[in-house]
Amino acid sequence: MSYPVDYKPLTILIAADTYPPNVNGAAQFGYRLAKGMSGRGHTVHVLAPRASNGRSFTEPGGDWTVHRLRSHSVPTHDYWRICYPWEIRRDISLLFDQVQPDVVHIQCHYMVGEYTLYEAVKRGIRVVATNHFMPENLNPFLPFPEWLKRIVAKNSWKDMGKVMAKAAAVTTPTPLAAKAMRDHAFLTEVLPVSNGIDSAAYELQPGETVEPHQHPTVLFVGRLAEEKHVNVLIDAVAKTPEHLRVHLEIVGGGEVKAALQAQAARLGIGDRVIFRGLIDDEELRRSYIRASLFCQPGTAELQSLVTLEAMSASTPVLLANAMALPHLVSDGTNGFLFPPGSSDELARRITEILELSPEDQQKMGAASREMVNKHDINTTLSTFEGLYYGTLSTHGTLNGSADGSARGSADGPADESADEPTGNEADALRLQ
Repeated sequence: MSYPVDYKPLTILIAADTYPPNVNGAAQFGYRLAKGMSGRGHTVHVLAPRASNGRSFTEPGGDWTVHRLRSHSVPTHDYWRICYPWEIRRDISLLFDQVQPDVVHIQCHYMVGEYTLYEAVKRGIRVVATNHFMPENLNPFLPFPEWLKRIVAKNSWKDMGKVMAKAAAVTTPTPLAAKAMRDHAFLTEVLPVSNGIDSAAYELQPGETVEPHQHPTVLFVGRLAEEKHVNVLIDAVAKTPEHLRVHLEIVGGGEVKAALQAQAARLGIGDRVIFRGLIDDEELRRSYIRASLFCQPGTAELQSLVTLEAMSASTPVLLANAMALPHLVSDGTNGFLFPPGSSDELARRITEILELSPEDQQKMGAASREMVNKHDINTTLSTFEGLYYGTLSTHGTLNGSADGSARGSADGPADESADEPTGNEADALRLQ
């Protein structure tokens, strides 16, 4: 247990608009946060959309409790679900009555996060808000012209500022994301807190042997979506020298998978591009260890947990020079950056790494492993505990001793007059 001796363990409510079985960085962070806080002796409840149609309910069993809200599918996305305010407001209120949380941690400013925050503020409960969102993440799923997407993005930033400004503390995974929130959402105090990684979990264990691939293999892990630009990676592999026989392993699913498969066949490398689909955690860990190098060509990454996982497995990395990815590369030491969208430059860098001696490739991998130490999950969990108790400010400095209660703002009592969303409220069903 990591809470101070004078403090009581907390009842924490984590509100997430995406959570497993969804496969994305925000969902994985929510799961790891719940697991980590539960392991530190706190009572944890997670509130998230259900993954199928039906009434709100509470999942049975587990080391922490997961409550699922009534939700609806989105035509342009294969798993994303949205919650209608008039269907969830009463359920959220009932959940607060049942759980009596000491602190609320929202993971997004959309429906679940927004309405959970409003309920917490109304009751004077301390709120920590973390942003995993960039407007670019939405663009592939909005069937609008570019000019209208820009308006949507501007309004999304504005709404983020309106919602998260009511929290006692606001965080995001990287300094670059914090700057974007200050510039576009006008949130003046945003603390960068890494999503964190249990790096030891991706290392070879004592006595363990993982056979390498027969051919040099580039690994990509993530959602197969437009903003990930996996098509650039496939083009790059096709441009590498024939004598290297470079293979590409793709882990994940998504709406552009069929187009990527057709692209690989068209380029004549269909036999060298393996689509693994969704695999379990142990298989994924082995994929990181076996890979010759890892590539993330995406241009909308707030941190990229999969890159941290690959680095934890001592794998060299090739990352697009976009958003937060440059923070994970020391050029020429643990890998390289490449211009977003440039398959020529990416092919050149793949070739450069694979033509290094085995010893030099191992040095690059070791540098990746060393760099990931500052993203240790225990540091992340300790930081959030400080924010929960109010002993840590968004400047990362101590606010002084706390009385064990996490209610109210670090700078004073919570604003109980905060605006609530309006609209017709249908009779919602009590969480089972």
